[in-house]
Amino acid sequence: MSSQIFGIILLFGLLGLLMAVSFPIAFALGLSSVITALILDINLFLLFQKMVVSLNNFGFLALPFFILSANILTAGGVSDKLMKFADVLVGRIKGGSAMVNIVVSMLFGGIQGSSVGDVSSIGAMLIPAMEKQGYDKDYSVAVTVTSSVEGIIIPPSQNMIYYSMAAGGISLSSLFLAGYIPGLLLTFSLMMVAYFIAKKRNYPTCGKYGLKSGFLAIIDSLIGLFTIVIIIGGITAGIFTPTESAGVATIYALIVTFFIYKSMNIKKLMNVIKDSLGSLAIIMAVISMSSMFSYVLSYLKVPIYVANGLLDVSSNPIIIMLLINIILFIAGMFMDMAVLIFMLTPVFLPVVTQIGYNPIQFGIIMILNLGVGLCTPPVGNSLFVGCAIAKLPLEKSIKAFLPFYIAMIVVLILVITVPQLTLALPGLI
Repeated sequence: MSSQIFGIILLFGLLGLLMAVSFPIAFALGLSSVITALILDINLFLLFQKMVVSLNNFGFLALPFFILSANILTAGGVSDKLMKFADVLVGRIKGGSAMVNIVVSMLFGGIQGSSVGDVSSIGAMLIPAMEKQGYDKDYSVAVTVTSSVEGIIIPPSQNMIYYSMAAGGISLSSLFLAGYIPGLLLTFSLMMVAYFIAKKRNYPTCGKYGLKSGFLAIIDSLIGLFTIVIIIGGITAGIFTPTESAGVATIYALIVTFFIYKSMNIKKLMNVIKDSLGSLAIIMAVISMSSMFSYVLSYLKVPIYVANGLLDVSSNPIIIMLLINIILFIAGMFMDMAVLIFMLTPVFLPVVTQIGYNPIQFGIIMILNLGVGLCTPPVGNSLFVGCAIAKLPLEKSIKAFLPFYIAMIVVLILVITVPQLTLALPGLI
């Protein structure tokens, strides 16, 4: 057995063992990398240098500001206002609460960019409310959890920042723009599924706003939604870099919550900052340890082995992309999305570019595919949060998810096969 094959077995064996004993994933990545490096006599200085350099990235500065602005708006009650806005828009459609749930996830995703955060905040309010209105519990959970994936596709998305870093600095602005059409397509697809199920089961509508009250609800919510305009409008117009737009969005969030909505105070803000720093610390650990792991993968020539293996199976780009997506889907069922982005991007990106796919298109494909994993057992984080909120056993919820899974996979296939869905907007701006 060659030293490279031994090293690959050792690296993944250690990672699997540490994960099996519930070792924190970030430190499992780091420890398996260091032990493998020691045994194979890999230069530890280069390993730790890679860990530090991964965080020495100007684009990374956008992440803490995006997290802080999202947490400020969430703590400031913006989600309540978005629910009123969505109710005005789609509440009178059959299955109105489900429609509101999906549209709010789209809007909230544009502010927070986190699937689990979406389920935690929106789900905590809407799942119990839907049950009271007569919706089945498993249906309520399925709608909430699957629609939360919109938040990782529609910018600003934390996972797009991770992909940009893992791919060697691909334009974050282009990635943000590339996510809009797939995100809207996913929203529409989930709404269609929810509507047909609601019609079949005769679920109620929920629209309760008249002309005047609806207009006031829209104006009130648009103040908070203007955060998205600042981020995306500022970037596309060339006024801000992504990092600068994140900083301006944070200042705007403070102004809105303190002086317009008057829902924020110093005590709340201190708690928001504390929570944001905790989230950022976890993210920094994952990024730095994943970079060490990726360095060892490159040293062991894993990307070359994977590329050669896939190209040996077929020279057809569609077949190769299908195989890559199957691997991503299976991996997403067992591991955290951020970790997989940092681990697998250096492995698969050279392959997909070699067969003619654009790195921006592949970024959206990867993030959407792994997003399905967040809703899929056995380790889907969003799925577990949704079931916990509804106090519903995991195994009793899966049947209700099936039509929504199909809708998500159809959208994924369209994103894979129709490049313009992701490349049209970046190409125009």
